[in-house]
Amino acid sequence: MDVAADKQAADIVMLDISKVCTFADYFVICTGETERQIDAITKDLDEALKSDGAPLKRREGAANSGWVLLDFGPVIVHIFAPEERDYYQLDLLWSKGTLVVRIE
Repeated sequence: MDVAADKQAADIVMLDISKVCTFADYFVICTGETERQIDAITKDLDEALKSDGAPLKRREGAANSGWVLLDFGPVIVHIFAPEERDYYQLDLLWSKGTLVVRIE
């Protein structure tokens, strides 16, 4: 979360979803305002988690699509452009999860 905040990601949310799904323990959801910012957040999160012993298992999407998913196993990170975040509303979809932290 600190890495995303360092790259000026907006509305960073971490949800504990371990009690409502079987494929992950946490979702981190954040917003990048531009393609360049989404790319920077993506790159820095990948590098930071890899150096902490959590290698990237799968990546979906691209900055130019307005959404990137980084799957680190127990933690899945969603990086959205504002329009896509409003459209998909993952915060609402996974509202049965427990809010761990929100950085606005």
